[in-house]
Amino acid sequence: MRRFRVAALRAALALAGVPVLAAPAGAGDFRAFVEALWPAAQARKVSRATFDAAFRGVTPDPAVLARLRRQGEFGRPVWEYLTGAVSPGRIARGRAEAARRADILARIEAAYGVPGPVLLAFWGIESDFGASAGTLPVVRALATLAEARHRGELFRDELLAALEILEHHDVSPERMRGSWAGAMGQTQFLPSAYLRAAVDFDGDGQRDIWDSVPDALASIASFLHQAGWQRELPWGVAVALPAGFDLARYRGPFSEFARRGVRSLDGEALPEAGEASLFLPGGAGGPAFLITANFEAIRAYNTSDSYALAVGHLSDRIAGGPPLAAPWPTGPRLDQAGLTALQRGLSARGHYDGPFDGRAGPKLREAVRRYQTAAGLPADGYATPALLQHLSGPR
Repeated sequence: MRRFRVAALRAALALAGVPVLAAPAGAGDFRAFVEALWPAAQARKVSRATFDAAFRGVTPDPAVLARLRRQGEFGRPVWEYLTGAVSPGRIARGRAEAARRADILARIEAAYGVPGPVLLAFWGIESDFGASAGTLPVVRALATLAEARHRGELFRDELLAALEILEHHDVSPERMRGSWAGAMGQTQFLPSAYLRAAVDFDGDGQRDIWDSVPDALASIASFLHQAGWQRELPWGVAVALPAGFDLARYRGPFSEFARRGVRSLDGEALPEAGEASLFLPGGAGGPAFLITANFEAIRAYNTSDSYALAVGHLSDRIAGGPPLAAPWPTGPRLDQAGLTALQRGLSARGHYDGPFDGRAGPKLREAVRRYQTAAGLPADGYATPALLQHLSGPR
């Protein structure tokens, strides 16, 4: 009877759109899940010897299931995330690494077009410059998430990709360690990203993102290059807006923004070529940025706006740029439920066509701007409780 009630509750939650994990696996269930993977692994040319060695002694990790919650870059305000990600200590360490590794960074930039400070920012945020590359066995973590069907088939596919890596002998099962979610090494690549983008830059015959700094940094550059990084563009520019700036005209050439009185915070001239769009992550009056297509390349690594902004701003600080001057907002903000309600409301008005996931991002930002423009509000693209209340009012 209890099993029936639990099943009924899980079915009701699923119908309501609430994510539900499978029940923790027993030993027999888990081994059955593992064995059921064999045909798919074999289709990827994984040998039975590699398969058996990878899963020898592997059991579900309850600590991994306990970690299933929203990531910090999605659940915290951008200004709180930046405080931790772009700390004085990390800036100082990044500058020291820039001096120490100037030669290898120059070689990687020549090969892939990604500036050294950007690579160091990724390296610093992902693994604290290699000091925190992860200690958990990747196969166990991924198998736990895959058997629980967290995020559908994603982690099953990543587990199969991890088996491919082991088959290629790029790393041993003992050295294949990473985070609770299976992100590996100094780059925190998931296995599929490793297969796609990891490179052997030190020439030792292995793509080693665990112990080789040149391989790790070059692999980050390779990932960004594949994501469309354009070497002639910055990721973005921290700027100051003139009084009375028309927020509705938020996209155009850098040269046009310069003619309209936008100035870089570091005192340098804006780039002469290239397109940009205005990004106000704290709304009008807060820090302002002109972001480029390279901002989206950063988001390919992690889809959070907060993460992409942290990488960009940390790279600026490592390169000697100034801190942000404008204050962040201190008023109420929308939580995930509020953002979901906003997405649904904007969709009902024909402004939003993205998922109802409660996450701020480019689609929601554009939809907010469209609604603000139509309603005669300042078009800063910033989602607030006041905006949700305005949207919920009479039409």
